[in-house]
Amino acid sequence: MTTTNPLLEDFELPPFEQFSAEQIEPAMTQLIEDGKQTIEQLLANSEPATWQNFIEPLDQQERRMDNAWALFSHLSNVKDSPELRDAYGKALAMVTEYSTWLGQHAGLFKAYKSIEQSEQFADLSIAQQETIRQALLDFRLSGIDLPAEKQQQYAQLKTELAKLSQTYSEQLLDATQSWTRPVDDVAELAGLPQTALDTLAQYAKQKDQTGWLITLEMPSVIPVLTYADNRELREEVYRANVSKASDLGPDAGKFDNGPVMTEILQKRQQVAELLGYNSHADVSLATKMAQSPTQVIEFLQQLADKAVPQAKQEFEQLAAFAKNELGINELQPWDVSYASEKLKQKTYSISQEELRAYFPASKALVGLFETTTRLFNVTFEPAEEFESYHPDVSLHNVYENGKLIARFYLDLYAREGKRGGAWMDDCRVRMQLDEDNTQLPVAYLTCNFTAPVDGKPSLLTHDEVTTLFHEFGHGLHHMLTRINVKSVSGINGVAWDAVELPSQFMENWCWQEEALAFISGHVETREKLPKDMLEKLLAAKNFQSAMATVRQLEFSMFDMLLHMKTDGFSVDDIQSLLNEVRSQVSVVPAIAENRFQNGFAHIFAGGYAAGYYSYKWAEVLSADAFSRFEEEGIFNETAGLDFRNIVLANGGSVPAAELFEKFRGREPSVEPLLRHNGIAAA
Repeated sequence: MTTTNPLLEDFELPPFEQFSAEQIEPAMTQLIEDGKQTIEQLLANSEPATWQNFIEPLDQQERRMDNAWALFSHLSNVKDSPELRDAYGKALAMVTEYSTWLGQHAGLFKAYKSIEQSEQFADLSIAQQETIRQALLDFRLSGIDLPAEKQQQYAQLKTELAKLSQTYSEQLLDATQSWTRPVDDVAELAGLPQTALDTLAQYAKQKDQTGWLITLEMPSVIPVLTYADNRELREEVYRANVSKASDLGPDAGKFDNGPVMTEILQKRQQVAELLGYNSHADVSLATKMAQSPTQVIEFLQQLADKAVPQAKQEFEQLAAFAKNELGINELQPWDVSYASEKLKQKTYSISQEELRAYFPASKALVGLFETTTRLFNVTFEPAEEFESYHPDVSLHNVYENGKLIARFYLDLYAREGKRGGAWMDDCRVRMQLDEDNTQLPVAYLTCNFTAPVDGKPSLLTHDEVTTLFHEFGHGLHHMLTRINVKSVSGINGVAWDAVELPSQFMENWCWQEEALAFISGHVETREKLPKDMLEKLLAAKNFQSAMATVRQLEFSMFDMLLHMKTDGFSVDDIQSLLNEVRSQVSVVPAIAENRFQNGFAHIFAGGYAAGYYSYKWAEVLSADAFSRFEEEGIFNETAGLDFRNIVLANGGSVPAAELFEKFRGREPSVEPLLRHNGIAAA
């Protein structure tokens, strides 16, 4: 008796509970085979290629693969296991090979080109035309114009790069999880708030240990560096964290990402040269809003010119406070968060820990939904029955005027086997299935907050509430699209340096009194955040904002300059470049053992290579977009629906710059960002 592989069936939602790792390889083999067969059948058609007879059936076939891939690529991030890791690695190689085959398929390229050059092209919708344009650019970036021998070389490089990125990601996860520091005496953890102690006790319990266990997960690292009075402990945790996945530290060399980075950079440069570009930075910007690497560096330098002098003043003030009030004669990197928190408490009498009581995760969610309802006229309800991959995960339905328009999975808490950070990913893309049916968009929203412990609810810091709003902004971009063409629906086809616009835009409501009235609610009394605490929170909003800005500029400049290089990719070269960037923009001294780059997954294992500047680029857009609400009212119905109907609804079907200018009535200005960050414009 043969059993059907659930990954090959057309489920509306992922069949998590029917899934096992050994299904991946046969499913991908079958789906790739079906894909190739579909393409050859379509190309065998003697009639000229049109949208209806060619691209639509192609999209339907791709949809099946996308839906299967969305299941296990997500699980590989949130439920890591040796079996899944192995199966995912094999499948990743197959998918990379297949996408390269697609990108270099002369027949496909010719078909797309013939549609673009046909008389019917003018009759296609804007979304359909943009799909064709983007596809043709992607073909050229996949080496379609290369001779056969070089196409083969390109394919080989892409396969190797996919494997290397996966290795980088796995080694970073392994390095993060391999280091722990048991604590037997709670006196050693003096200064840590009860929520952090509960988390560390839970980590110990999970490992069948007594006492407390410090790990390199962020819900452990951040409280230790921010609150631990024990300076030696802070130093120990800091050094372990900044040297992880490198040739140094507790696992010296075991999970070293140094050689992996070198190989990634060398191969990216080889791909760029094959495609006729000067560097990987040029390849990256071919599909972005920014015109050239030089323009990006000039943009970052413009921000640095404004922020660095102020950041230096902020650091000098912190060093003086640490010396005079805390007895720390020489401020070290492991003292910065600790001293900053003490200075912030002294200056504004407020701390993130104090705020936690006002932001139970359940209340923050209610506030998030209420904010979104007021802005965009949609409502939310939890789904009763659905297949899940973990008890913490919930599924929510999104309605517009009582009609279901989207769904999202919410996975909020840190746990073993789940990669760190917060992200949104697509699970299902909105697209037309047939004349009567549309596949509704479904999103994954993932965070790593402190889980509820011993029946006590999860309490969020205000920073974590902001993270929640940020990721939900990405989710809204994906879910509130009205585009039915897969390639430019939701976040698809959106220029990478504009993709952070909706996410950063949503963060603004976390600072508004009118919104905080329903986002906050004390865990015991349910009272909203008191006015005096709100005033302190707002007063403290731009505390060390220039220091925070230059930190992001350091990452962005390092990323862009690294990918503008055409040679010199050794581990030492990478370190030298980072040191050089730090000498220009950083104000916090870096210790010699700092190997930040070995854990910079955004650019070595994510999609941000020569694109990390996008956060700052999009911040300019989001601050300026929000300034319209400052002018017209933060829940102004017209402004909210304009943002939804212009920016969110159109997905990637219209260039982001056009959508922004249509919403704002002019080109973006950097002034609102500087003002929001409390950085003097002059």
